[in-house]
Amino acid sequence: MTQVDFYILEDNRPEACTLLTCRLSEKAYKQGHQVFINTNSGDQLKQLDDMLWTFRAGSFLPHGRYEENADSTHPVLLGHAVEPEGPSDVLVNLSNEVPVFFSRFNRVAELVGGDESQRQSARERYRFYKDRGYTLNTHNL
Repeated sequence: MTQVDFYILEDNRPEACTLLTCRLSEKAYKQGHQVFINTNSGDQLKQLDDMLWTFRAGSFLPHGRYEENADSTHPVLLGHAVEPEGPSDVLVNLSNEVPVFFSRFNRVAELVGGDESQRQSARERYRFYKDRGYTLNTHNL
């Protein structure tokens, strides 16, 4: 069954969530996992795509944008409003909604910024997972 981890940030700056996404993705990649990052918007996807190249001095995280019917071999894929195909075992969800495809991943990372609207959306997602019996963990950062 899918394990769901909620990462709750005290920092409400938009770049805080983006930076955490980069760090979590890098950690998963170094452990040999395939990662899919589900963004909340096309703008967020572009910002994250840029940040994955520059988030840390000397960092390199091989990634690409997910496009349907494209042969993608990147270990980290980014997508918005699209369901990925192929192997991925870690889902980083930046959307305000639970993706319909979440249950095919071994782990889901739900990132929650310090903004009250993000927290309210996260509470709804938490209830969704809890009502369905998923293993939930909370990490206050």
